[in-house]
Amino acid sequence: MGTICMMGRRHDSKRRGRFRRKAIFAAGVVLLEAVALRIRSGRLGGNVIVRCRRGHLFTTIWIPGGSLKSLRLGWWRFQRCPVGHHWSVVTPVKAAELSEQERRSANEARDIRVP
Repeated sequence: MGTICMMGRRHDSKRRGRFRRKAIFAAGVVLLEAVALRIRSGRLGGNVIVRCRRGHLFTTIWIPGGSLKSLRLGWWRFQRCPVGHHWSVVTPVKAAELSEQERRSANEARDIRVP
């Protein structure tokens, strides 16, 4: 009976170790995305100006590690462009690198408010 308990404890220890490694990996991926977002857009998340493949600018909610309205493809996201009314891959852009008119039009064109 002692052997069974020992084996059970080893199994639980392995399971906890595996879970811990997965959690550290997931946290690292989210942190990496947040750093990359900061470099690309100058922000850590929230309302971010993005550009679709056709060049349209709009504002979307970008939360590192999560999304409900887009398909995550690593650094890029595939989502609906509210300007051109099409589906496209979007990437964040730095607002500081845009003209005042581009920033204004991007802030006026917002996608749905679900993260």
